[in-house]
Amino acid sequence: MTTATAPRRTTRRRPEWLVPAGLITLSLVPMIAGASRLSQLTTGAPTAESARFFDSPAPVIVHIVGSSVFLVLGALQFAPSLRRRRWHRIAGRIVAPAGLASALSALWMTLFYALPATVTGPGLSAIRIVLATAMAAAIVVAVLAIRRGDVATHSAWMTRAYAIGLGAGTQVLMFLPYTLLIGTPSRVMHTVLMAAGWAINLAAAEVVIRRRARAATPSAATPARLS
Repeated sequence: MTTATAPRRTTRRRPEWLVPAGLITLSLVPMIAGASRLSQLTTGAPTAESARFFDSPAPVIVHIVGSSVFLVLGALQFAPSLRRRRWHRIAGRIVAPAGLASALSALWMTLFYALPATVTGPGLSAIRIVLATAMAAAIVVAVLAIRRGDVATHSAWMTRAYAIGLGAGTQVLMFLPYTLLIGTPSRVMHTVLMAAGWAINLAAAEVVIRRRARAATPSAATPARLS
């Protein structure tokens, strides 16, 4: 009897904490900016560009706290070992409300704050409204999915929500080289760079979702056995 076996593939696995660490690092700049804003609200004086936060501080405080919790705990949800433990479920009960607080407060600020021209551009408010709504909707879909035991759908939609929430971190990477090489972006370019940050994150999220789906699908190829 002879047996034909498929060659065994050896793959090098990345350290599982590499992705969470990278996501948290990407979150640091908006989190530091948020902490600075909170400090300004408690100890500083309003300026022309920050007066809206002093006039109505609750939404920005909710947004900063909600976003920070969502980004840090959400990043840890990408560690495979934690996803297999009870911690993942416990943290998820904090991550989902924090993400909703982040999205809904962002929507409120876009609709009701008077945004200075220096922090916005043509069409940017519409993009923010669409994405904040999409982020909140994605979290709701993910929660409903996990309640009925649909892990794949839950994971996919939480990944998309996290990609939107992490937009501020990626946008820093877009603005920094542009500002250093070219200078202060025009209002149109401001919108383009902001939109590019979200687009990159959402594209990366879809790649991650498809890779998970392929990994979860049993391979059709099986070793052939001849006798």
